[in-house]
Amino acid sequence: MHAEIDRFIDYLTAVRNVSPNTVKGYATDIAQFIGFLEDEGLGTSPGDVNSRIVRRYLARLQRQGNSKTTIVRKMSSLRAFFKYLVRKKLIGVDPTLGLSGPKLDKRLPKFLRPEQIEALMLRPDATEPAGARDAAILEVIYATGCRVSEVSGMNLADLDLRSGEVKVLGKGSKERITLIGRAAQEALSGYLHNARPKLLAKRKDGENEQAVFLNKDGGRLTVRSIHRLLDKHFGAVSDELKISPHVLRHTFATHMLENGADLRSIQELLGHSSISTTQIYTHVTQERLKQVYEQAHPRALEEPE
Repeated sequence: MHAEIDRFIDYLTAVRNVSPNTVKGYATDIAQFIGFLEDEGLGTSPGDVNSRIVRRYLARLQRQGNSKTTIVRKMSSLRAFFKYLVRKKLIGVDPTLGLSGPKLDKRLPKFLRPEQIEALMLRPDATEPAGARDAAILEVIYATGCRVSEVSGMNLADLDLRSGEVKVLGKGSKERITLIGRAAQEALSGYLHNARPKLLAKRKDGENEQAVFLNKDGGRLTVRSIHRLLDKHFGAVSDELKISPHVLRHTFATHMLENGADLRSIQELLGHSSISTTQIYTHVTQERLKQVYEQAHPRALEEPE
């Protein structure tokens, strides 16, 4: 089965344009399943696997204390792999058909209130090159709803500050155009004209780096580095929830919806392939409305006599 895994990985990369992190996750999950087959003394060729074996594997994952999210993800990896094998006519029946992992608890996305956003935007010291860069990154993520990986991958040619547009390379190498408002435009403009040249000057090889956001050595700022630098600013803003860059993405969508944007527009701006992914934000706003109602209506929580 190892040769089929290699071909499946090549298919994900070359045909499906799946991101490297996702490909790595698939490979790890499937390799773990192969390890289970070997531990149990079972056949490891694709045709040896049936639904009963997959059920045993799911039971083992549960006994090992894996979270529901982890089990669902591993099951999803197996489904994709065996579906690929059926399509290639390497097996006749998909052993994962009819099987389902544990039902996930529905969790509403966390988001920041407008006053928390204002406090967060004031955290970086924009008089320093690194601070101006951090301020621009915060404004861009909140203005566009971009993922950190998309911000890291932005190049100068992707920006059109005059029209307030940014070309983004999203999941599966899908391009989309997202928008930036006045505050983000001003932060970006200040960074590009004043701070970025100072960071670029520290590049030792003298090459003209095309990345928008640079590190202290004048190279492209990585996803891990963006997470690390943003963590410095998040802690001082909210004690009640753990803030991550993805919380800013959730905040963008929630605030847009609360202020009258339609779901289809938000879907396009976020780069969601399905409207169902975006619809979770309607639950967020409904929950928010319920909280406001209970706080504001004099008889909302009044005990009956």
